[in-house]
Amino acid sequence: MDWTKKSVLVTGGGGFLGTHFVKRLRTAGCKDPFVVRHREYDLCREEQVVKLFREHPADIVVHLAGLVGGNAPNQKWPAQFFYQNLMMGTLTLHYAWKTGAEKFICAGAGCAYPELAPLPLKEETYWDGFPQKTSFAYALAKRTLHAQSMAYWNEYRFPAIVTLPGNIYGPYDNFNLEHAHVLPALVRKFVEATAVDQGKGQAVVVWGSGKPARDFVYVADVAEGMLRTIEMYDHAELVNLSSGREYTIREVVEELVEITDFEGEVIWDESKAEGQSHRMFDTSKAEHDLGFYARTPLREGLRLTVEWYRKHGAEARKETSNPAFQNA
Repeated sequence: MDWTKKSVLVTGGGGFLGTHFVKRLRTAGCKDPFVVRHREYDLCREEQVVKLFREHPADIVVHLAGLVGGNAPNQKWPAQFFYQNLMMGTLTLHYAWKTGAEKFICAGAGCAYPELAPLPLKEETYWDGFPQKTSFAYALAKRTLHAQSMAYWNEYRFPAIVTLPGNIYGPYDNFNLEHAHVLPALVRKFVEATAVDQGKGQAVVVWGSGKPARDFVYVADVAEGMLRTIEMYDHAELVNLSSGREYTIREVVEELVEITDFEGEVIWDESKAEGQSHRMFDTSKAEHDLGFYARTPLREGLRLTVEWYRKHGAEARKETSNPAFQNA
């Protein structure tokens, strides 16, 4: 694909995954992708989405805007997580088609897989049961994007691709200790604990036992995979983008202790909820169709994330407000 000749619109392009994807787009030759900002367009309001596509029609529409968070905010604000993600996805895909875009791609949700689906998670099991209850509202709103993509392909032959990333981590993530996912929260804890005398006399409290395992994938690898899906797929598709292996939370903590040279105490708070015990993705489809492999080892990705947070912690994202007011 000649990216120098394509106009590209990216919702959520100033967010975590979006920042990395826009960088990758520019490297590929797309010099001026239009990054949608919430202060200019509210993607939950149809008249605002109509205005967006009237003012910025595009050949390729990449939908990365969303309301995201860990288990605590998902359980506290399930209606907001459902409504905002459903509306943003539905309206953006519809008006991408309606205004003549060639292709639509979005980031779905790996947590939308059925809670009891066999591991590793394969795309064909995506609809085989109810997702994990702690994040069901967000998960089902994101799962709906796949239903919409199939419907628009069947009726209009409009190619809408839904990618399913694993547990993404890396620079520009949300590092708020209450609302963040587990890995950025841990990075922040260890970096801040070692800021003075390598954490001697300090304690880092980690929620749970450390036994649950997740398929962590570095954000730049996911951005690369998404670019490849645009270049390779010309029909509706669902595809996993992850590392294809599990790491326990205890393994992550052990790596962070070494990377940050932490010399304090790690305390495991087993009174806190841990979520699913295992989650790992089958990446054979992405490997076969796209030649995609997550190339950043966990230790290297953690090192890059720690290095970034040490430099940018003061201005890093640490949102704490009600998600009713941050919908893109």
